Amino acid sequence: MTNDKPIQRLPLQRWQIAPANIELAEKLANVSNISPIISQLLINRGMETPETAAKFINPESLNLPSPWEDFPDLAISVELLETAITNQEKIAICGDYDADGMTSTALLLRSLRALGANVDYAIPSRMHEGYGINQRIVEEFKSEGVGLILTVDNGIAAFEPIARAKELGLKVIITDHHDLPQNLPPADAILNPKLIAESSPYRGVAGVGVAYILAVSLAQQMGELKGLVKPMLALFTLGTIADLAPLTGVNRRWVKRGLKLLPKSTVPGVEALIQVAGVQASEGENHQNPKNSKSLKPDDIGFRLGPRINAIGRIGNPQTVIELLTTDDIGIALERAMQCEQINSERQKMCGEIEQEAIALVEDLYVENLHKDRILVVIKDNWHHGVIGIVASRLLERYGVPVFIGTFENDNMIRGSARGIPEFNVFDALEYSHDLLGKYGGHKAAGGFSLPVDNLPALRSRLSEFANQCLEIQHLKPLLKIDAQANFNQINQDLFQQLNILHPCGIENPDPVFWTPDVQVIQQQTVGKSRDHLKVILAQTIDNQRYEIKGIAWRWGDYFPLPTRLDVAYKLRENNFNGNNNIEMELVGVRLPQQVEKLFTTPKFSQPTKFAYKQREYTCGIYQNGADSELRIKNSAGKVLVMQPENKLGLLGVNRDNAKAVDLSLPQYDGIIQAAIQALSGNR
Repeated sequence: MTNDKPIQRLPLQRWQIAPANIELAEKLANVSNISPIISQLLINRGMETPETAAKFINPESLNLPSPWEDFPDLAISVELLETAITNQEKIAICGDYDADGMTSTALLLRSLRALGANVDYAIPSRMHEGYGINQRIVEEFKSEGVGLILTVDNGIAAFEPIARAKELGLKVIITDHHDLPQNLPPADAILNPKLIAESSPYRGVAGVGVAYILAVSLAQQMGELKGLVKPMLALFTLGTIADLAPLTGVNRRWVKRGLKLLPKSTVPGVEALIQVAGVQASEGENHQNPKNSKSLKPDDIGFRLGPRINAIGRIGNPQTVIELLTTDDIGIALERAMQCEQINSERQKMCGEIEQEAIALVEDLYVENLHKDRILVVIKDNWHHGVIGIVASRLLERYGVPVFIGTFENDNMIRGSARGIPEFNVFDALEYSHDLLGKYGGHKAAGGFSLPVDNLPALRSRLSEFANQCLEIQHLKPLLKIDAQANFNQINQDLFQQLNILHPCGIENPDPVFWTPDVQVIQQQTVGKSRDHLKVILAQTIDNQRYEIKGIAWRWGDYFPLPTRLDVAYKLRENNFNGNNNIEMELVGVRLPQQVEKLFTTPKFSQPTKFAYKQREYTCGIYQNGADSELRIKNSAGKVLVMQPENKLGLLGVNRDNAKAVDLSLPQYDGIIQAAIQALSGNR
């Protein structure tokens, strides 16, 4: 079958649907007074008893140990800072240029200044120096009369710079949350959750969490806590979500508080950022008194506020964000927030352009060998190093293989970022290639690296060799984890409001993903400035009643048009446009209904099968047309309807040359296609 528009493929995906535990879900639902579908979501997250469910639903009921007990060096850190403040000894903070590092720096600057400290800060250049405290910064601090260095979100692996600081007679407190090296730096005190018991509720805090614990403990020790907690909690919440820290343990408890505080934050920079980003608070769990329950959602930070902060660290000057989050002047805050907005727009444009160039390179040079290479190494000049990590994530989402993307720093060196899939360890891959690389680092899911240009062919080969050792063909599709099946008649305001007990959702407590089998796509169109998003109306018929729901699929413009029948996976969202509250879908996955998939991938030539539809007789079968399979349905007058499973348009006519294109989503065609598929499925 031929059309003007080429057949589009569906997103590459592996669906992993959590097993339904009906008996336990019913039991937990009865005891906890929630619906079985909500209790199934809790079971999927490890909450299998009423006690664990109660602590999860109400994190304030968690009995927290004192951080003084869990962090061995907290007491000496507080003592060093209190002494420095009392003696007006100069304190210098060394931060990082990502959202976690910048919010940590701002949090400690605000709190230390409020406690009377003489304090300043420095953040290394992403483009020229890379991550973490270095010897230049240490020497500069010494020349400026600094007596105490405080690192935030970095320092745990900076052995030589810290050793140099000690040689120069400086005191050093490291606050970090990254993995521990074999040899810890010779600091006076180290605060890192990786150094405490794995069972501790503080174990999952990000850099901003460590900074928050230190600042609160110091203010408590000095008897100056009043008025400091709310501003610090706002910055903690911003940094924790933007850094993709797990929303479990104390993170869940404090973020839940912080999300309620953010809409009425007294930090001018937070207020300005919310205003400029156009974020609106939504009702929380207290529906009887919604005025007291306005709250932000993690997505507001993850997709709206966080990127505006991160964009500065990627392509701008981190000082902009520090000034934004530390000023008490709303005028300056609005100026800095507008700068964040402008830089983020530039970052979005840059990402889009680089993504399109990278896709063109992959399609031209590498896509045919992906199953053999099992890795993507994409290098091009004139790409901005600050944003290629984002592009790596998008390429991984599109092609399903680990991505190593880089750009030329000069004629001799390449610098890049990497993103991995669950079965592939990025850091291990970099270690495996260490003799070909310059600097490198990272963890299981992501990393950074540099290499001499001449080593590029050898690196491609080495990474492919590593990938072939740990990846099977079936791994080369992005993994989509799905919580539970739902039918459209179950999707309503009541279910959506019950989902609030899971919030805040994020890492290790993901937004619930539902799926519904065999729904009909009755409308679809591309939307957005570049027509790169897909808007749909879906329908499901249950007991002869049709239920419709609207949906959006971000960055799915390339998959337009979708087939008319699909299994869909989605998150639920609320649309408050014009004061109307409607529950809609955010599509995250689609696949052909399983009976259709089976029909079109088993023997290509089926025996003609007879069936009846609306008192008329038809014959149908699956046939080969070039490289594609297609369903043909013939009536008694010899007219044939032809459809291919991934195409919205079909052909109708007595012969192919004179056939007309028809929209297969129209009821008259969809109905007969479903009847033919059922007949063929029964015949198999």
